[in-house]
Amino acid sequence: MNYEKNEFNLNSIKDKFNLLKRELHKTIIGQDNLIEKLIISIISGGHCIIEGVPGLAKSLTISSLASAVSAKFNRIQFTPDILPADLTGTMIYNHALANFSVKKGPLFADIILADEINRAPAKVQSALLESMQEKQISIGEETFSLSPVFTVFATQ
Repeated sequence: MNYEKNEFNLNSIKDKFNLLKRELHKTIIGQDNLIEKLIISIISGGHCIIEGVPGLAKSLTISSLASAVSAKFNRIQFTPDILPADLTGTMIYNHALANFSVKKGPLFADIILADEINRAPAKVQSALLESMQEKQISIGEETFSLSPVFTVFATQ
């Protein structure tokens, strides 16, 4: 095994990690621990729940991260009356053409901010969890793959 090559790759990853942190620090002051965990979530292909009192710039940090990595970002405000189709999308009937077409929901993005996830009904949380696990969404008869970097950051 060539250790020099592996060391170079690790240094390259570390450099990119630090570059991304510096970019986020242009907008976000402090919050080093949060920023590191968000970056690790994206790199590892995982998802993250963020707890904290209002006003700590959680939403701004996540949207800034999406911007820094040139990812499509959507924020979904969870409320007690939200429906699963409000996340995934639905079939829309076009009367003029007499057919159905797919209207994709906000989960079709790279980075999702699921704001106040604890307020959503169980069926909505289930739809979100399914998309997180399967990295795909079914609407009607069609199944759509989500972005390879699909990451959900949830707040409560």
